[in-house]
Amino acid sequence: MTQTERRLFLIERLIAEEPNCWDSKIPQGEQEQKRLLRSLFNVRMPNPADGEFLKIQDAYLKEETRRKGVTDVKDLVPAEDGIYLWQGDITALRCGAVVNAANSALLGCFFPCHSCIDNAIHTFAGIQLRLACAELMKKQGHSERPGGAKITPAFNLPSEYVIHTVGPIVTGRLTKQDEDLLASCYLSCLELAEISGVKSIAFCCISTGEFHFPNDRAAEIAVRTVRGYREHSKSGIEVIFNIFKDIDRKLYSKLLG
Repeated sequence: MTQTERRLFLIERLIAEEPNCWDSKIPQGEQEQKRLLRSLFNVRMPNPADGEFLKIQDAYLKEETRRKGVTDVKDLVPAEDGIYLWQGDITALRCGAVVNAANSALLGCFFPCHSCIDNAIHTFAGIQLRLACAELMKKQGHSERPGGAKITPAFNLPSEYVIHTVGPIVTGRLTKQDEDLLASCYLSCLELAEISGVKSIAFCCISTGEFHFPNDRAAEIAVRTVRGYREHSKSGIEVIFNIFKDIDRKLYSKLLG
């Protein structure tokens, strides 16, 4: 199958699951089709799919990632010993684990084509990721609390694992509790990565987007926590600070090296 044929197959199958929710007319343009497929992925509930669907979905997503271009942590230049700064798409980074800034339901973003990292990671990992998270949450029996971490396979992402953490939501003035919870996110992810045998971990800028944590203070906490963990635990885990916005690149560049 060509990439277009895979995309149309997936769209048709997903529309057929909820025929009353979608217009059966599929757009002709490639970008419009991609947007529709992403929307269908985003709103799909965590239900199993058959082997044919998964095989074609996996082939489609892996090809999409290949076309974006994969960056390997081995090709990065450290900003300081064991710590890297990289600006790019975390869904195209090959490393041990990427960190997802999740919400408390831990099921990914259900808003079609939203720009948050949670949406991107779940989209390009495939529908298996939401199902894996749903199984974790069913066993846990309650919402994920801020500051902790959970690990799942990364499925169709270039990384081996996704580590999900819920950062603090800042409403109004930043508090010490907000700062402590953010530090706990980084520490929990690092500890879980070590327990799971992960050799490299890429952190997004946790809580700085939809959760409104000030970028400058978040960067300071992130760098301080990672440095402290590596120093006190004598850990050899490699850490990548993955930033997307230019403002964060400037902030981390001043703090590192």
